[in-house]
Amino acid sequence: MTPIIPLSELRDRIDAIDQQILELVNRRAECAIEVARTKQAEGETGSFYRPDREAQVLRRIKELNPGPLGDDAAAHLFRELMSACLALEKPLEVAFLGPAGTFSQQATFKHFGHAVKDIPVPTIHEIFQSVETGHCQFGVVPVENSTEGVIAHTLDRFMDSPLQICGEVEIRVHQNLLGKMDNLVGISEVFSHQQSLAQCRQWLTANLPGVPCTAVSSNAEAARLASLDHSKAAIAGLTAAELYDLNVIEKHIEDEANNTTRFIVIGRVQPVSTGLDKTSILVSTGNQPGALHRILQPFAQYGISMTHIESRPSRQGLWEYVFFIDIEGHRADADVAAALNSLENNVKMLKVLGSYPKAVI
Repeated sequence: MTPIIPLSELRDRIDAIDQQILELVNRRAECAIEVARTKQAEGETGSFYRPDREAQVLRRIKELNPGPLGDDAAAHLFRELMSACLALEKPLEVAFLGPAGTFSQQATFKHFGHAVKDIPVPTIHEIFQSVETGHCQFGVVPVENSTEGVIAHTLDRFMDSPLQICGEVEIRVHQNLLGKMDNLVGISEVFSHQQSLAQCRQWLTANLPGVPCTAVSSNAEAARLASLDHSKAAIAGLTAAELYDLNVIEKHIEDEANNTTRFIVIGRVQPVSTGLDKTSILVSTGNQPGALHRILQPFAQYGISMTHIESRPSRQGLWEYVFFIDIEGHRADADVAAALNSLENNVKMLKVLGSYPKAVI
């Protein structure tokens, strides 16, 4: 039988370990400062943030982790450590779909850590604009939801933007009914973003039949409106409940238990290959017979896995479409480069939106 260690001795051990951790964390921070000095001395300009390098570090941490701490928990700790160290080099300014309390802000912190300067922006168009004009170094925008499909405005904005996709992050979306009331009785209206209302359609029909549901610009805005009227409720995340001092009337009211939203990071950085990457492209074929076959054939020829395809009106001509496609691999990989070269020769237009590391946590 394993002997019981006195609590006082365990606490002394923890105090000693904490001191060692603090010393090591600060030694890492000193290295980060030296990295910044070296980059400046070598004339490296632009953002010090390297999404490829950070993805490799986090994957290595998960591989090395012996437990009992879970792999994702270990990766989250190191994400925050890297975020704090990077802020010593040069703080990042990241635009997200605001106001505070949205899932976009949650995705921003999950990808960059809490040491960034997160800047709420009211629309997807203005997030792109903030990065294009240099007001922010990066932006985080939603691109698709596992239940409701793609965010059309994000895809459309890529048609005329010079920005690259630098990374991706996935958020498990749990929707909650919030309000100043304690139960469902007396709720006269429900506010939320149109995507969230759609994700909770069955629950709303079953539990609040006949109650008007009003779409607003964001879930956080819905929470703000609900905080002003004791008969109004909102569908939003738990962060919004804390920000606006709302009761959580019902938790996890989304219709699909695995409801997930994928966000992409936009900027001007072009990550190098990490071995576990995605490439996103925009393709236009014109209104011609066999157009889709010409798109798919090069990927089949070179053994490239296509993970997503979506069509959108091209806005160039009647019944003409562009295709947004995600494939496995990096554009610098030989097979991907060959497939893209073959594709370019068979379509009207090919635009590589970015090659970037797959989401790690």
